[in-house]
Amino acid sequence: MRRHLPTFTSLLCFDASARHLNFTRAAEELNLTQSAVSRQVRNLEEFVQAELFHRIKKKLELTEEGISYAETVSTHLNALESETLKLITSDQNDIRLNVGTFPTFGSRWLIPKLNRFTQKHPNIQLNLTTGLTAFDFTTQDVDIAIQHGDGNWPDVEIKKLIDETVVAACAPSLVDGRTGLEPKDVLDFSLLNLQTRMYAWPEWLAHQDVTTKSRITGPTFETFSMMIRAALSGLGIAIVPPMFIEDELASGRLISPFGPEIQSQRGYYLVTTAKKKKTEKVKAFGAWIDSINLTEN
Repeated sequence: MRRHLPTFTSLLCFDASARHLNFTRAAEELNLTQSAVSRQVRNLEEFVQAELFHRIKKKLELTEEGISYAETVSTHLNALESETLKLITSDQNDIRLNVGTFPTFGSRWLIPKLNRFTQKHPNIQLNLTTGLTAFDFTTQDVDIAIQHGDGNWPDVEIKKLIDETVVAACAPSLVDGRTGLEPKDVLDFSLLNLQTRMYAWPEWLAHQDVTTKSRITGPTFETFSMMIRAALSGLGIAIVPPMFIEDELASGRLISPFGPEIQSQRGYYLVTTAKKKKTEKVKAFGAWIDSINLTEN
């Protein structure tokens, strides 16, 4: 169906005239003659069958209809200009790579290694954003993400990076020199919990064949970084991926006296959309992270 719209030129002339309230200034802005602008506005008034300006000698005043129409025209012209500029600058935007990750994975593993990526791809502007849950590519400005879970996310392209292992870690002061500790001995201490992983302790205890009749309780934290800090202060025992506490374990500030690390039921995945997967910047990041060992320092 043919749209019932005035010409684009007449709308531009009306918008400029409404802002300046002067045909001459509008003409200067649009690089047209004053008579051409005046004629286009008159054509628009004939098209909409309404007077948009009061012409008082050499002065212009918007009518009530003109004020309302000017607001609408300005809003839509601004929106059209914005979307047009997005298309024009799409090549520039393509150099910006927005990577999503979880806070502790980002701060403790990814960020220390990002200089390798930027050295290899100096033309890509890397932006890092964090979240506590899986990223929504339909509402969040993310090109690619490193997510933790079981890999069961709809409408995205998924590639598994690594299986996750976890260990029960605490400060040496917490066990106060006790030796010969076994997995069941964790029940003698406060158990630290992560808000998004309340399953961690039940899974660890089940893997160690430790049963408990009481409900697992203890301080709960929003991020691994906060929980690790709590463990360092002697507040309790934390279930943590060893890759997040390599320095603390190496220095002895944290220990794992309740047994070796175990494999969790989840892992880390590289996640993007089918459309974004085809872009060069996402291909570059995927190839780079695929080329390094996620368990390395």
